[in-house]
Amino acid sequence: MTASEEKKTEKPEKKEPEKVTGSPVSTLSRKEREQVREGIRHRPAVVYEIIRLQGEAELRRPVSALWWSGVAAGISIGLSFLTEAALAAHFPPSAWSATIAKLGYAVGFLIVILGHQQLFTENVLTAVLPVMARRQMEWVWRTLRLWGIVLAANIVGCFIFAWAFAALPLVSPSISAELGRIVAHLMQNSAFEMFAKGIGAGWIIAALVWLLASSEGAEFPMIALLTYLIALFGFTHVVAGSAEALYGYLTGMISLRDAVGTFFLPTLAGNVFGGTVLFSVLSYAQVREEIFEQKSSS
Repeated sequence: MTASEEKKTEKPEKKEPEKVTGSPVSTLSRKEREQVREGIRHRPAVVYEIIRLQGEAELRRPVSALWWSGVAAGISIGLSFLTEAALAAHFPPSAWSATIAKLGYAVGFLIVILGHQQLFTENVLTAVLPVMARRQMEWVWRTLRLWGIVLAANIVGCFIFAWAFAALPLVSPSISAELGRIVAHLMQNSAFEMFAKGIGAGWIIAALVWLLASSEGAEFPMIALLTYLIALFGFTHVVAGSAEALYGYLTGMISLRDAVGTFFLPTLAGNVFGGTVLFSVLSYAQVREEIFEQKSSS
């Protein structure tokens, strides 16, 4: 028998089955395993902690920083009002032109949020979570201080924006007409409708803050989509809507009583309720047990 024939007749060696001692051995490189870990979604408790730390940082900021950032945000948010009017003025009348024009509503929010300017409704969630976590009156007062400064600064910024476009020839008559139409459409809502629609806007902004904490690299489309939904659904936002209401007051379309009593106060209450009582409380409830377990084990 030749050597080649001997090899053919040899029985193949039996391989011992691999013993499984736990999770299967990964064949990924160290760099690839790091990429997998980075791709895993943050747990709700991690997102909560990110927002809570952001909120504590905001609550510690000096008054001057909060004020001027809030004024800048009030001016910037007016571009949502202006861009929507400009798009409506340039699109030919059709069944879908108003839907497309509402895309302009996202512009002001993109500038404010990506520019890290102080927006009242954005601070509703970030400022409340530290209060829920610490449960101390000191943090309650810090939250009220933050809200008061930022809201007042936002309204001052909105007033500057509204005055500029009401008193100065900055835009064409066609855009001015669309600005007036947007104000008239807003003021068709009753005070209760302002409140109810404000709840929806407050919820969406709080949801946006929650999503941005775990969506690095997707901030632009996330902000654009969710703020567009506010305009598409006809929800009311206390800061963006203040630019509209103040423009209506300065141009003589509405009275100060309507601007404050019909729009501002009900919308403010709705935004705070939607962002604080609903979203913040529910967000805290879903991570409460995890947080307490971590504290008890540490």
